[in-house]
Amino acid sequence: MADYAKILAGNVKAARKALDLSQEALALETEIDRTYISGIERGKRNPSLTLIVRLARRLRTTPAKLLTPPD
Repeated sequence: MADYAKILAGNVKAARKALDLSQEALALETEIDRTYISGIERGKRNPSLTLIVRLARRLRTTPAKLLTPPD
């Protein structure tokens, strides 16, 4: 089974960087603590579906894309 924490980590980080956002800016705009964003991007946190949806909206993507393994 795929490691979805790692998949989410890579996809969140890539989407954030593509939008030229810092972790701090993403945290402020989504009302999530910056250290929690860092934990998500390192695959150490297991965010709720609600949180994944909030991140996806700000990152201009979908929850499905955040959870899809890269090609």
